[in-house]
Amino acid sequence: MSEKINTCPINPVTCLDYPDVDVIRVEDTYYMVSTTMHFMPGCEILRSYDLKTWEHAVYVYDTLDGTPGQRLEGEKNIYGQGMWAASLRYHRGTFYVCFVANDTHKTYLYTAQRLEGPWEKHTVEGFYHDCSLLFDDDDRVYIAYGNKNIYITELAENLSGPKAGGLHRLAVSDEGNPHLGYEGTHFYKINGKYYLFFIHSLWDHWRRTECCFVADSLTGEFVGGEVLNDDRGYCGQGVAQGGIVDTPEGKWYAMLFQDSGAVGRIPVLIPMSWEQGLTVRREALPGQQAERVLEQLFPVLGEGGRIPKDFPITSTRPDYPYEPLVQSDDFKEELKSCWQFNHEPDVSLTAHDREAGSWKVTTDKVCDRLTQAKNMITQRMRYPGCAGEVTLDGSGLKEGDIAGLCALQSCYGLIGLTRRDGKLCLIVRTVEAEDTSMAPLKKEAQGTGALEKEWAVLPVEGNSVQLKLEVDFTEMKDTAAFYYKEGQDWKKLGPDHKLYFKLDHFCGCRFGLAVYSTREAGGSAEFRNFRYS
Repeated sequence: MSEKINTCPINPVTCLDYPDVDVIRVEDTYYMVSTTMHFMPGCEILRSYDLKTWEHAVYVYDTLDGTPGQRLEGEKNIYGQGMWAASLRYHRGTFYVCFVANDTHKTYLYTAQRLEGPWEKHTVEGFYHDCSLLFDDDDRVYIAYGNKNIYITELAENLSGPKAGGLHRLAVSDEGNPHLGYEGTHFYKINGKYYLFFIHSLWDHWRRTECCFVADSLTGEFVGGEVLNDDRGYCGQGVAQGGIVDTPEGKWYAMLFQDSGAVGRIPVLIPMSWEQGLTVRREALPGQQAERVLEQLFPVLGEGGRIPKDFPITSTRPDYPYEPLVQSDDFKEELKSCWQFNHEPDVSLTAHDREAGSWKVTTDKVCDRLTQAKNMITQRMRYPGCAGEVTLDGSGLKEGDIAGLCALQSCYGLIGLTRRDGKLCLIVRTVEAEDTSMAPLKKEAQGTGALEKEWAVLPVEGNSVQLKLEVDFTEMKDTAAFYYKEGQDWKKLGPDHKLYFKLDHFCGCRFGLAVYSTREAGGSAEFRNFRYS
């Protein structure tokens, strides 16, 4: 192994929307799981050998339960729901992934002997919000979970549900916090002590912080408080929620996330050490703070309360060639792992011509907005900015059909083709946000036809156009611009469109390739040569 002192900043890690992370190490390999919400295949696990550079390893499931909402049937959907905040563990030769889905109100447990699978699906009796598994030294299994009130429950030996007569207790409470109480639990046993890590908000104003509590036993008092309150100098956005992991050499790191505007929530790597007798501050009542000296070994995140820009990292495989997490696709092979469908796909409506290099989607329903379009394939957008280009063939579009390249959020924007009076036209359509907060759009404003604004209509010759969508996330500028190619030149169409991270989708903005019918089902569109830059 060789140690590398970086000459460029470590953070943000991935520069992509990977929130609610959990991270483990198995021998020389690090694995990280993240929230994937309504995108499928889902529950993506990444792989790394240095904690900074990551690549796709596996999706835990292709589809979840096949509900009408998960399949975008009619007007149903699971935006802002689906799979989130998974716990990733490896114990006695088995990988475990545990998470809840807020649309089905179930707790899921997937297990595999090899990370590559196959993964076996189970359910756990009960609903455990933002849960974290702990396999204790005596092979007993516990799950910690909750919001504001954090509970620890002992599970049955087969993890099917609570153990009869087993431990069930309230471990920590932050009842009354007007913002975000303790949640996003990560549960560990280290050197004989039990540690609970949480995301949290300050009482007097909204700001994400990271908290940690420690106890000598599972029945003992958990004591602790804020261990990190830093925004890396970025727009006042705190860094919190995630896992901790050690290296083969015994160094420790925390992998948390930071809200970064419309691009989403991006992982941040933080060096971590341990100190004895640390003074921690816990907000007990609004405007009041309690200080307490903890005699236990306690985690110290960052340096002097701040996240450093540069710090040494060690690679267990220094020359390993990573596969990019986002990339171009000529559609001449299998769909690359960077693509995920928006909701569960109906593959009978897709056609992949590898020889021609095209991806074709046919519609099977009528809908009035992009967000109900089936079989949309998506890729994450990259901070601080990126562009996507694609060639669109609209020869199969029926009257009123819309197809194109979009920036997928509830406040979405699209450049593409539509057929009107039998002729193809180039269009830009957007949904504007009613306010700048993270609050969800009102139900009637979530991309309905009435609020979808059309900024341009341009007749086109032929059936194919080249489209480009550029986004700028610098300092939360969060704008999208739309272009089409005429000859050798790119020409802008429509105004810049403001993007927002909203809780109704709860995901960072993505590129999407979509087609939907507003009058009659059965139309189609073909996409070729997607370029990511």
